[in-house]
Amino acid sequence: MYMKITSRVNKHGETTYSAAVMRCDRVKGKPVHTTVAHIGRVEEDQIPYLKAAYAKKKPRLVWDDEEELTN
Repeated sequence: MYMKITSRVNKHGETTYSAAVMRCDRVKGKPVHTTVAHIGRVEEDQIPYLKAAYAKKKPRLVWDDEEELTN
C-alpha cells in the first residue's frame, strides 16, 4: 500500500491537495491500482507525515536538538 497525493489549482490560484491510500495488485500479469481509502483534503504540511505512515522504510521525521547532536 502507498499514499497517493494529488494536487489541484483552483480558480483562485490556490493549490489544494487530496490524499488516498492505494493498493497495487497484479491481474493477468498487469499492475492494477485500487483505492483502499480516500482520506480527502489535506494541508501541504501534512503530506510528509502521511507518506511516512505508509512507507516501507520508515523515515525519521523528528530531528534532535543541536546540543544532542554534538554530544
